Amino acid sequence: MKVSIEQDRCIAAGQCVAAAPEVFDQRDEDGVVVLLTPVAPDGTEDDVQHAASACPAQVIHVQV
Repeated sequence: MKVSIEQDRCIAAGQCVAAAPEVFDQRDEDGVVVLLTPVAPDGTEDDVQHAASACPAQVIHVQV
């Protein structure tokens, strides 16, 4: 599963980090999402899907 983000549209809600901390992090200075890996590790696919659906700005894109 490939994951991409639109950092410029992120509102720093943190839902992605709460759902999938293996894949997402937030910058210390402004809370904007940072993608830790462009490919979801095995076993995190459901968490990544949840993060994408929970994102209030809908900036997470998943390709299966």
